[in-house]
Amino acid sequence: MDCAEGLDSLVADAQRSFSERNPRSRAQLAKAAGVMPGGNTRSVLFYEPFPLVMTRGSGCRLWDLDGHEYVDLLGEFTAGLYGHCHPLIRQAIFQAVESGLNLGAHGVAEAELARVICERFRGMERVRFTNSGTEANLMALAAATCFTSRRKILVFDGAYHGGVLSFVGGANAVNVPHDFIRGTYNDLEGTAALFHKWGSELAAVIIEPMLGSGGCIPATRELLMLVREATRECGCVLIFDEVMSSRLAGGGVQQILGLRADMTTLGKYVGGGSSIGAFGGRTDIMSLFDPTRPDALPHAGTFNNNVISMAAGLIGLTRIYTPEEAEALTRRGSALREDLNRICQEMGAPLQVTGLGSLMNFHATREQISRPFELNARQQAIKSLLFFHLLERGFYMARRGFIALSMVVGTSEIAGLLEAVREFGKLYEGLWP
Repeated sequence: MDCAEGLDSLVADAQRSFSERNPRSRAQLAKAAGVMPGGNTRSVLFYEPFPLVMTRGSGCRLWDLDGHEYVDLLGEFTAGLYGHCHPLIRQAIFQAVESGLNLGAHGVAEAELARVICERFRGMERVRFTNSGTEANLMALAAATCFTSRRKILVFDGAYHGGVLSFVGGANAVNVPHDFIRGTYNDLEGTAALFHKWGSELAAVIIEPMLGSGGCIPATRELLMLVREATRECGCVLIFDEVMSSRLAGGGVQQILGLRADMTTLGKYVGGGSSIGAFGGRTDIMSLFDPTRPDALPHAGTFNNNVISMAAGLIGLTRIYTPEEAEALTRRGSALREDLNRICQEMGAPLQVTGLGSLMNFHATREQISRPFELNARQQAIKSLLFFHLLERGFYMARRGFIALSMVVGTSEIAGLLEAVREFGKLYEGLWP
């Protein structure tokens, strides 16, 4: 049996063991398939042979339908920054609901949350709320096209700006029909050439300072500086999608790098773990949405200022995830990533972890990573083995190897993860070339 066949056999064994340990999750997915396509209403949560069904969470722990307990390393794809059932956020939500759930009017908390966001994210001189990061990016692009009276949008391969703005892998059939131009992430020469060719027609450039769904691959400072200067020169709008990366410092990656985009989008944790998005930026751009103007752009959304997200977000940013806490979590995440990489190198395993701060992603390669790449069958098999190994050891992360460290993951949980990865490397060391 060659190495490829050996890996395939091991993955099949891991999936078989997973199925045997989780009969109730399997049965629940089969039942759900009778009313939802594939039993699924959120594509990213599905994986073969079937996804786990979780029943509750507390702190940094999750429990599935079959009674297994896990350390939650996924952190709801960064939205679960505060862990499960944080007492201050729970109290804020209860108090908000007691005063009325759907008021159909302006509220006090929305202005307070907006003030906190504008103070922390200096490029956001004015802000408006949405229900998700996807909506925030859609509205930011709409603002840019109206502000510039241009149509072309420069995006980068591997980027994810929402369910209908995805550029991970091949073409996404459900993307909104903007006139997109696709660049290569961290390719300075190629990006400069795109600006030279299309600059006068660009309405906006939207970029993640670190690709999130694309594998936690940070942009080089040189790329972001190039994009900042080029957008100024051609008069288009620079949008930093910091839906995920804004948690890395009090003022996001823009604060770390000393850069300021024309517009910024937020989401995920900003609502205290509830549904939220936000887009904001320069006053002259955001004033397009000022309803006192006769030519104001419309921006609808029944739940844009819903009392739950406003209350939870305000408590989260003012009482819990202060700028100091953001810096502390980033340091802890960086230390974890360094430890994981050191362990993988010491064992000779073809694994590495990329990312920034508390956001990171396993990759089944020893090669330096600066842009997204397509996994070959061997790499996919290794990542599958790691995923099922960590599940069996009680650690829950995204199927693609993504980890979003929450504030409540402690030293004992991190020590357990490091030991589980060491065990993985020893268990399969005979497969490493």
